[in-house]
Amino acid sequence: MPPVEPRSFLTTLFQAAVTAADPLEGIRKHLPQKPVGRTIVIGAGKGAAQMAQALESLWDGPLEGVVVTRYGYGCTLDHIDLIEASHPVPDAAGLKAAKRLMAAVGDLTADDLVIALICGGGSALLPAPPAGLTLDDEIALNEMLLASGAPISAMNVVRKHLSTIKGGRLAAATKARVVSLIVSDIPGDNPAHVASGPTVADGSIRHDALEIVRQYGLALPQAAIDHLNSPAADAPDPADPVFARHEHHIIASAGVSLQAAAALAQAQGIPAVILSDSIEGEARDVALMHAAIAREVLTRDRPFKKPVVILSGGETTVTLRTRGGRGGRNGEFTLAMALAIDGHDIHVLAADTDGIDGSENNAGAFADGGSVKRLRAAGLDPRRLLDGNDSYSGFLAIGDLFETGPTGTNVNDFRAILIV
Repeated sequence: MPPVEPRSFLTTLFQAAVTAADPLEGIRKHLPQKPVGRTIVIGAGKGAAQMAQALESLWDGPLEGVVVTRYGYGCTLDHIDLIEASHPVPDAAGLKAAKRLMAAVGDLTADDLVIALICGGGSALLPAPPAGLTLDDEIALNEMLLASGAPISAMNVVRKHLSTIKGGRLAAATKARVVSLIVSDIPGDNPAHVASGPTVADGSIRHDALEIVRQYGLALPQAAIDHLNSPAADAPDPADPVFARHEHHIIASAGVSLQAAAALAQAQGIPAVILSDSIEGEARDVALMHAAIAREVLTRDRPFKKPVVILSGGETTVTLRTRGGRGGRNGEFTLAMALAIDGHDIHVLAADTDGIDGSENNAGAFADGGSVKRLRAAGLDPRRLLDGNDSYSGFLAIGDLFETGPTGTNVNDFRAILIV
């Protein structure tokens, strides 16, 4: 095996995964035919600005529209208006953006074309509460969902039934043909779940949303419960003729990104295995499973022989046990992993491919068999940090945060575990 510096090696794998999720080539492959009428672009998500920039570079003809992205995630656009709004908790700028997107498609005809650029983060960036509910209600809903430990697919079922834009409603609001180009951050790549599917309807019903509310003990305001119990909450049916001319394409996904990382590892002489691109579950529990496999490889050369890098993707969740802790799901995964590999020659990177893990400024964190020792030397109790959902503070103290800045794409979690 060639000599490698673990963190540099893991960083190059992350970079390969992000590069593979660059929307430019995916958009190039799925450019729709020009319409007789106008071409309007709409979009939402943490990589929506970069998707719009890529489309502008490829489109030969008149183009106009509006996209919304997270604060600080914008870029220069020549023809498409850009709005920045809050993520992961919605704000008034997102509310205005949702209205702008609906207005942009509302007066179009069957001769026009809508190109929808959709990626992860779009749910929070497009708050659009139904009658009887307010932006504050939607903010409270998002905070409850983020703290609940519910998988993203369940969160989005609730969101789309408490919205006037999600669940296919944005596409249903126009007579134009809609072509959705989607960067998937959803395990399994269901296009209707990305950003709660503003332009792609699915078969979930309001009773599904009510069951999720019950299952996770969400204390929704009475107005929200009343809405979910009324026909007004019903999302458009995918079989509705309004969607007959529409189409959608997944242009980037976790699976493609993990394959790119694996190929780079192989080229550098390190065998790579991909566990799955759609792992879900509590971050600390998923970490224990990964740690058990890594220790088995290290000590017994099974189920894989070392040296090897183990890759996985998907979207874990965090159930908040206390308030005031800092850090996202990848930090929580890495801290739990650090505790489980203490003293072992194992190296870990877990990070979000959009460059932001939760609401802090890091993409994720590094860990290895010496992380616990370094945390204790810094006067910190790693178990207490984990119990307080405070991974960020721990990794900040020992210099093990992984910071990339906005990457311009989002195919969710990237995990790489090196055993040599």
